[in-house]
Amino acid sequence: MLEVNAVNQYYGGSHILRDVSFQAPIGECSVVLGRNGVGKTTLLKCLMGILPIKSGQIVLDGKDISKLSPEQRVRAGLAYVPQGRDIFSTLTVEENILIGMAKFSGAKAKKVPEYLYEIFPILHEMKHRRGGDLSGGQQQQLAIARALASEPKVLILDEPTEGIQPSIIKDIGRVIRKLADGGEMAIILVEQFYDFAEELADAYTVMARGQVIAQGRGVEMPDKGIKDLVAI
Repeated sequence: MLEVNAVNQYYGGSHILRDVSFQAPIGECSVVLGRNGVGKTTLLKCLMGILPIKSGQIVLDGKDISKLSPEQRVRAGLAYVPQGRDIFSTLTVEENILIGMAKFSGAKAKKVPEYLYEIFPILHEMKHRRGGDLSGGQQQQLAIARALASEPKVLILDEPTEGIQPSIIKDIGRVIRKLADGGEMAIILVEQFYDFAEELADAYTVMARGQVIAQGRGVEMPDKGIKDLVAI
């Protein structure tokens, strides 16, 4: 389980995150929602150690990881798929995925696990193609596969549906649901596409102006009017 306890973060004199707290249990998809500019991406960067927190705690399986570097957090079990994907365009699909396995050593670090190609069959077909030659949807699948290659305890996804065609959005949704239901990892999903988020959410957190304004179970989202809180 990942626990975020009263996290605060500033840009200069601006208070960006205000006592943000939530939990992401193993076996669940925890969705973070909010309009543009409320601090969602900043929160994810804080979880990964890309940005430092001013106060609060980030706890993984009972261990405070707040002071760890991004590399140490990956080794501890976090994996991050950033907004915009950030794949290596000049490397092949296979090489991109192998980079995600950098925390391993020996033979294990040199071979892409077959289950990743089973999850995303198109990547197997294109494993020798350069990442930059893939469509946006295929690049998103590659970015998720690269993150999964590190065998994370917590998979963090920042708006995976952005700019993606509907058919691949459905494929990505099925993968996220399957991963959560597998009971081996927690998934944190930041998403602007409300219907996609509602379909996947086991739990939700809504942010506004850097703070949490609503939380609950995913099945409660329609009755609680969450769509109106996050409508742009």
